[in-house]
Amino acid sequence: QMLGLVPEMYQSIDSSRLTVLYFSLSALDLLGKIEKISDNRKQEIIRWIYSLQNKPCDDDYARCGFIATDSLPSDVDANYGHIAMTYVALCSLLILGDDLSRVDRDSVINGLKCLQLKTGAYQCIALGSESDARFVYCAACISSILQDWRGMDKDRATEFLMESQSYEGGFAQNVGREAHGGSTFCSIAALTLMNKLDDLPRQRRNDLLRWCLQRQQTGFNGRPNKPMDTCYSFWLGASLKLLGAQDFVNQDANFSFLMTTQDRYIGGFSKWAGYMPDVLHSYFGIAGMHVISNEVEIHPALNISMRAFRHWQDNIATTAV
Repeated sequence: QMLGLVPEMYQSIDSSRLTVLYFSLSALDLLGKIEKISDNRKQEIIRWIYSLQNKPCDDDYARCGFIATDSLPSDVDANYGHIAMTYVALCSLLILGDDLSRVDRDSVINGLKCLQLKTGAYQCIALGSESDARFVYCAACISSILQDWRGMDKDRATEFLMESQSYEGGFAQNVGREAHGGSTFCSIAALTLMNKLDDLPRQRRNDLLRWCLQRQQTGFNGRPNKPMDTCYSFWLGASLKLLGAQDFVNQDANFSFLMTTQDRYIGGFSKWAGYMPDVLHSYFGIAGMHVISNEVEIHPALNISMRAFRHWQDNIATTAV
C-alpha cells in the first residue's frame, strides 16, 4: 500500500516520501517478499527515484543529491538535495536490484563536500540546517556505497563523533548533549564504515557497551528512565552487533516486547502497545528482530539486507569489501 498512493495519515509527511518508500521496500525485503513487487513495478519505482536526483547547475553542487518527493514546487527549499534522502535513495535502488549506473556520482560526492562543517559534522541541506551524528552516518553510508570518500574528511568526522560520546558512555547527537540510542547507532555505524571504531579507547568502548546493554528492559529504551520503544530494538540491537556483543541480548524478552506492539488486526508495529502502527516502527520492529536473531541477515551498519548488500558486492563494487 505504501508503494502507491499513501494513506491519508501519511499525507503530512509527503515531504519525506522517499523515506517511506525505503522503509516499505526494506521491510518487504527482510520478510522475503520483495519479489511480490513485479519487475515492471520495480522499474517504475526505480525511474521515480532517479527522477528525484538533482544535477549540478553551472558547477553549483550545493543542490546535488536526491530530494524527497516530486510533489513540491520547484522553487522551495525542500528541492535541495537532502543527505538522508540520498542515503535512502541509494539503499532503495540496491534493494530493487539496480546497478546505480544512473547515479551522478561526482555530483553526489561534491554535494557531500558542501554539507560538511568545520566541526566535522554534516548538515542535511546546503541552505543551513541542524547538524549532528545522523547526517555524519548518512555521509558515511553514501561514501561507502559509492566507494568514494572524497566528500568526507574522515578525520574531522571521527573527531566530532568521538567528542560527542557522553560521560554516560553512549553517543549524543552533538557535543555536550545527552546520550541517545539513535545517535549511538549512527555514531557506531559511521565509525565502523570509516574503519575508525577501533580508535575508541578500551575504557570508553567498555562504557559504551555497558550503556547499550543497560537499555534493555524487556525491549529497549533510547535513554535512561524512558519507556521502551519498538524502534530501539534495531538501534541498540545493531549497535551491540557492531560491537560484537549481540549474544548478551535477551532475544526472547525483546521478541515478547515487540509482539505487544504488533497490531494483530491490520498488521504492523507501533511505537508502544495499543497505539496505531506506522511504517517507521513496522520496519524497525522487523529489523530489530532480525538483526539480533540472524534469521534474516542484515548489514548492521548500512541497514539493508545482506541480500541487497551482496547484490552491491557482486555487481557494483569496484574493489573487494
